[in-house]
Amino acid sequence: MKPLKIAVIAPFEESVPPAKYGGTEFAVYTLVEELHRQGHDVTLFASGDSRVSCKLIPIVPTAIGSGKGKRLREALTYQGLIKVAQYLQNSDFDVIHNHLTNGWQTLLFKDYFRAPVVTTTHFMLHSECEVAMYGQFKNLPYVSISNAQRRPLPNLNYVATIYHGLDLKPFHFNAEPGTYFAYLGRFSPDKGPVEAIQIAKRTGQRLLMAAKVNSFEREFYDTQIKPLIDGEQIVDLGEVDLPGKVELLRHAKALINPVRLFESFGLTNIEAMAVGTPVIALRSGALPEVVHDGTTGFLCNSIDEMVEAVSKLDTIDRAACRRHVEQHFTAETMARQYVEVYRRLINAALPAHPPVKQLVTVS
Repeated sequence: MKPLKIAVIAPFEESVPPAKYGGTEFAVYTLVEELHRQGHDVTLFASGDSRVSCKLIPIVPTAIGSGKGKRLREALTYQGLIKVAQYLQNSDFDVIHNHLTNGWQTLLFKDYFRAPVVTTTHFMLHSECEVAMYGQFKNLPYVSISNAQRRPLPNLNYVATIYHGLDLKPFHFNAEPGTYFAYLGRFSPDKGPVEAIQIAKRTGQRLLMAAKVNSFEREFYDTQIKPLIDGEQIVDLGEVDLPGKVELLRHAKALINPVRLFESFGLTNIEAMAVGTPVIALRSGALPEVVHDGTTGFLCNSIDEMVEAVSKLDTIDRAACRRHVEQHFTAETMARQYVEVYRRLINAALPAHPPVKQLVTVS
């Protein structure tokens, strides 16, 4: 089939790929690299410090970053979206793929785009803002990253559920578990770092924690986490890059994931399983779609059950964890499914593009 000309809009908060923490940006990176590898003409709209194989249109000079205040990040995002709209209003892309953190922000500019727009919803859709704003665009096409993610807004026009995938080359399988547990992600109350420490202490296990501290969660870290870090049993590694993350996960007995919020997908879970490390997690949101309970880890209903699961880790075949990812969560599968969605949307579009509104170009 004829290669497609695809515009991909990434979040501006982190570079693509992210230097360290950034799940959405890493998923976007994996997708655009695989689409490019498959021969499609891909243009990524992202921060100027992004490093990709496809064409890059820098929308902000460097990633906005989570260290800035919420209102400033929103202002910079809208400023960036105006630049995106100015570029796209006269473009000849076949399809526009929107990955913005708050995807509805991009959809405010939809009348300035010539090509069909599909939005991947990367986060929870339950807040008052999300419900109200996505509700205004409910007939536009959406891709969910899990079936569970759809529950708060079941009436959106979902055209597919497509799970995140990994380029498995950097994720080297390790058949032999190490001597510690791993915690990976953010030091956020919703992510359960305090509970992870409790599990480690109750089971006498060493816990290596590699996580980001957002500015708005600094007080939580300083008061609830830092006093529990002793540098021996409980170790704070700080944020890690991709090689550091892979090494942390490869040698872990298990990834401890007591996340309490509604998990839309949970990229760290497939990263752990890809290197052979099982996952012990609370049964939340999409996790039953990602972790095969009893085969690639354990899904639990309480912290007590997670403690009990530690004693059953020797029943998990680490090779089965790797196979599970190879069968369901690869970059190739993810890209192929997105291309199928793109072609359906292109075929459903009108033969000729209708006139589009024109933005005033600011020099």
